[in-house]
Amino acid sequence: MKKRVKKLIAWGLFTLLVMAVSSIFVADRLLPPASGRPSYTLPLSNNQTALDRELVPLLERHPGETGAIMLSDGVDAYAARAISARQAGRSLDLQYYIWRNDLTGRMLANEVWLAAERGVRVRILLDDMGISDMDATLLAMDSHENIELRVYNPFRNRTGVMRLLEMVQRAWGVNHRMHNKSWIADGRVAVVGGRNIGVEYFSAAEEFNFHDLDMVLFGPAVDDANAIFDEFWNSEAAIPIEALNRKPPATIRAVLEHIQEESESEEARRFLDAMDLSPSVRGYFSGALKPIWSKHIQILSDPPIKWRGDDRESWLVEYLLRDIRQAKASVLLISPYFVPGVEGTEGLVAMAERGVDVAVVTNSLAANDVLAVHGGYLRYRKPLLEGGVHLFETRSRADTRGARSLFGSNSSASLHTKATLVDGRHGFVGSFNLDPRSANLNTEMGVMFDDAALGAALFEEFRHLTSPGMSYWVFLDADGRTRWLDRAEDPPVVLTTEPDSTRLQRLIASVVRWLPIESQL
Repeated sequence: MKKRVKKLIAWGLFTLLVMAVSSIFVADRLLPPASGRPSYTLPLSNNQTALDRELVPLLERHPGETGAIMLSDGVDAYAARAISARQAGRSLDLQYYIWRNDLTGRMLANEVWLAAERGVRVRILLDDMGISDMDATLLAMDSHENIELRVYNPFRNRTGVMRLLEMVQRAWGVNHRMHNKSWIADGRVAVVGGRNIGVEYFSAAEEFNFHDLDMVLFGPAVDDANAIFDEFWNSEAAIPIEALNRKPPATIRAVLEHIQEESESEEARRFLDAMDLSPSVRGYFSGALKPIWSKHIQILSDPPIKWRGDDRESWLVEYLLRDIRQAKASVLLISPYFVPGVEGTEGLVAMAERGVDVAVVTNSLAANDVLAVHGGYLRYRKPLLEGGVHLFETRSRADTRGARSLFGSNSSASLHTKATLVDGRHGFVGSFNLDPRSANLNTEMGVMFDDAALGAALFEEFRHLTSPGMSYWVFLDADGRTRWLDRAEDPPVVLTTEPDSTRLQRLIASVVRWLPIESQL
């Protein structure tokens, strides 16, 4: 009996191995065919829509310049998306890694539906990893004649064991995800940054919220976002949701009714009331908001089929490295998942040794929502500190803006902002983590700029994240041991273990530190 069990296990493992190895050669062949018709950004107009009439006179006063507003507040970030959807009269093009089937996810879905009811053409492109068990909702949205929804690099099998087997069979291909995040209204306004769609990104989760950063842009740089969306939308990796699944009409109607009912619920009303009270929202409607205008803003993205071995010069990582390597005075890095690797660590240390002020803010172990990534970071923390790089790790709880929830005032917090600032003016805000996955596996997107005023605004965000109430200063004591300074205490307190972490968390991170999986982190 034991021999039979061992033989079955051996054959099972052998089968999985063969499937995994074969995925290297047949992964792309197993991708469902791209059956959607090509479509492109609709032509702009001077006065067709409310956004046209609002922005064209403003842009005429700033020829060749793009207006930019940074959004660090979760409610303001929701408002930028909701208000632009309400103002849209021509098109909405939405591209996300994650769209949660939760309160804010369904509220924004309702805003999109209402826009479609007004005749707005809506295109939604979502990564298949970030829409677990949402096919009914997505098909409901797609049922509207003015809404088309496509899924990036999807599974043929939508649920259950067959989906798991497909994951093994297509291991090489499904490992590449679309991490882009953009919300474009009428081809004129683009919200680009680090936020996905979900309560934790808009300060509305009861137990856990993210600190994050977006930029609202209007002007010539939005053309970049339009071109990026069209390229992804028309790529062979974008598959219409209707080609992947079917749901009965009764299910579709029930989903739509639920979305509408929740959008009128007491919780939704509380969130919308908070939005209406936001100083930024009031400033928008009163005309008091003052964007930063610049001719040196561009939106960049990796190519849609990044894993095909495209010329790396077109990859986002190369643009970021170019700016960082040219630093003369300072390099400030914000990355929730920070795994610099041997080469990256040596580069940052070399800059610090030649007098460049190099500082990094990332998640502490307790604040990190992916413990494996913290394990990868552990390998490089001490060498970075020994080399003169300044490290800050964010608190898991911080009694400041961005940590409190509208529905749970004591919610935990995690850093999700992804940004770089070089010499005070060369900056990036987007989806790119400083880790191997963003560099080599996922497609990423973001805003790059060369502007002192935008640099000053981003520096304020860095200063906020590294303030005593937000993060610990990490250092080495006289014996070379890693320590954390809690500067919020009076007097400051030195901590000898990973702050607020459990033994299990520390154990998992320590084990991962030695596993050969860094390329996947």
